[in-house]
Amino acid sequence: MIKHRLPRAAAASAVAVLSLALTACSQPPDPGGEAGSALAHIHGLGLHDGTLYVATHQGLYSPGPGDTPVLVGDRRDDFMGFTVADDGTFLAGGHPAAGGDGPSDLGLIASADSGRTWTEKSLGGEVDFHSLDTAGGTVYGYDSTNGRLRVTRDQKTWEDRASLRALDIAVSPTDPETVLATTETGVARSTDGGRTFAPGSGQVLAYVSWGAADALYGISPDGDLFRSGDGGAAWTRVGPVPGGGPQALTAVDARRLLVATADGVYESKDAGRSFVRRMEVASGADGH
Repeated sequence: MIKHRLPRAAAASAVAVLSLALTACSQPPDPGGEAGSALAHIHGLGLHDGTLYVATHQGLYSPGPGDTPVLVGDRRDDFMGFTVADDGTFLAGGHPAAGGDGPSDLGLIASADSGRTWTEKSLGGEVDFHSLDTAGGTVYGYDSTNGRLRVTRDQKTWEDRASLRALDIAVSPTDPETVLATTETGVARSTDGGRTFAPGSGQVLAYVSWGAADALYGISPDGDLFRSGDGGAAWTRVGPVPGGGPQALTAVDARRLLVATADGVYESKDAGRSFVRRMEVASGADGH
């Protein structure tokens, strides 16, 4: 596989975009709502029992009639971090809905009924998770409040790992000790469970997601999709995703991808060669 390198000007632009996204992550949510029948401010994507789930600034949504967004459950929390674990449990973090009387940070919450109801698990009022991933029963969370990777095996007791400035994380599906983080200087790698990371280098990516051991996907800040078959040592450009700047990426498996961009939530079933828009997005602003 040939490692793709951006031209110097394009690389500088990509780093600037990612830097703005990282800065935006640290800002509190605004009180604005969804615009019309379209989604806005997307933070995460998932697929469970054939249903698409979209975590947003104002709740979790699924496609309804005509692919219009339908709120799942009754919570309109700002789900900054969101993932569907292998056993079908939904995990999330972020902020409660505006006007609530709870703590300002959700910590880790979980749902056993596909997002209809949620249970507080740990770190409520202490941590704002902006990215969550799981492998082998271990949950990794990027704590944006403190700029630190945290790890738990029981969803209650957490171990602090490395401090870093990242936008997204991904854990190898076959080796829970291998963790990637997207940074302004490229993808940073850890092979010791996130205790230490090599400096970010190579391809600058905004989001990464592991669909299979040999199918790691990443999307650049300007909307180019990349694939790696060797865990991120080298990347091959697949092509642009529709809609411009990315807001979220989830690789369901080696060929099925979910991508949220400036104008829609898109799905690919052929490893990113073609995409179909599943839902409309109203805002081009970065979801984080």
